[in-house]
Order: sequence, then C-alpha cells, then structure tokens
Amino acid sequence: MATEKTAGAPIEILQLGPLVEGTLVKRYKRFLADVELDNGDLVTAHCPNTGPMTGVLHPGGRVRLRHAPSPTRKLAWTWEQAQVLGAQGDQLWVGINTALPNTLVRATIEAGCLEPWLGPIGAIKPEVPYGEGRRSRIDLLLTPGEGASDPRPIYLEVKNTTWTQGELALFPDTVTERGQKHLVELKALLPEARAVLVPCLSRADVTRFAPGDSADPRYGELFREALEAGVEVLPCTYAFSETSVAWLGLAQVEARGPA
Repeated sequence: MATEKTAGAPIEILQLGPLVEGTLVKRYKRFLADVELDNGDLVTAHCPNTGPMTGVLHPGGRVRLRHAPSPTRKLAWTWEQAQVLGAQGDQLWVGINTALPNTLVRATIEAGCLEPWLGPIGAIKPEVPYGEGRRSRIDLLLTPGEGASDPRPIYLEVKNTTWTQGELALFPDTVTERGQKHLVELKALLPEARAVLVPCLSRADVTRFAPGDSADPRYGELFREALEAGVEVLPCTYAFSETSVAWLGLAQVEARGPA
C-alpha cells in the first residue's frame, strides 16, 4: 500500500491530440451533453461518464471535447475534460472520460512508473475473466517479469476518481454494487495472487485518497476489509492538458473517508 505521494517531475504518459474548448450548457439522459463551442456553434456530445460527476458537473463551466466523426458513431463529439476550481484555488482541468483510465494506467505501467511497487512486468493482458464462476473481468492481469521478487500474477482493478474534498480524492461518489463486488473478488484472490486496486485520480490537485464512506458506507467497510487482508492500493495522480496526460505520482492512502 502506498503511504505517501511520490516526488519528482511529471512524466508524460499519453498524447491526447488537440481538443476543442467550449461552455457546457447542460448534461442530460446520462450520455448526452450540449456544449456551445467558442465559435458559437451548439453541439451535442457523448458524455462518457454515467455517474453523478460530483464536483465536476458545472453548467456554464468550461469543457473540452474531442471531434472524431465516423459513420459508426451517432455523435461526432465526445466530452473529455472539465475545468474546475482546484484545491489550491486555481483553475485546473479534470479528465471525465471513464473509458480512459485503463489506458492511462496501462501506459503508466509500461513506462515503468509503478515498478517500485509492482516490480518488473513481463506481460499485460486486459479484461481477463476471473472471480466466482469467472463472471467478472479484471481490468489488467500482469505477469511479473524476469527478476521479480514476487512471482505471483498481479490482478489490477482500475477506478476513475474525480470527486474530492480539498486535496482528498474519494471513490465512489454514489452507491456502487459493482465496486463492492470487485473488492470482494480482489480479496478472494489472496494469497495465491497479488490483488491491486488502482484509483485513477484524474486531477492534479489531490495528495490523498480515501473511500467515499458518505456516498457508499458498505464500500468503505469492504475497502477496509480488503486492506486488512492484503489488497494493495496504488492511487495514481494525473494532470490533464489540452494535448496530453502526465503522471504525477502516488497519493497517500487513508483507510476511512469523511462520514
């Protein structure tokens, strides 16, 4: 388990390509957002975040969209980032696309950033069946590389996190039976395998991570049981810009969030 935020310069992990800025008019039907672009055009974008988006959903606020028209897509625009007031009182950009964290964490591992905690990695497989009846899929299954001190396979579950209270990042921001199930299944992997939870902290102003007890008390209970059993927690902090995402290090883990 990580106990303090790592120091060092940001490491660019992922190129995003150019994004287009505008102002959020409204988000509706969970998957849709109307945005007025800076050129005055009003567009409807896909919202790739079906949760409540606590703390980052601000009609009238600045957002960034990706424009990728395709015959196979209903909408040419995708909402990628939102601008918020950060913990230090400055404006910062937050990644809201819940499809991105798995890619981010994999790129972070491939860049060697997590080797001090995970050891050398020889292979990475996504979406591998596991759990009771093999009905779940782990986000990333890691095979230790040559020279690893622990030869056990590493099952790694990623959770996107944008909800904060000051510099404290929290997950979840609503009741998540799926998230509860994942904690139970990670715990059940021990001791034959390593089980690792990676909260993907998609904003640069946080230094600590805790379970969102006030939103989902049961998740908090299961989180503490998992920690006690030996599930590892590596909260990865990222900074978002118009063209790229950088890894900032690990946040400190706290076992209990605000009630």
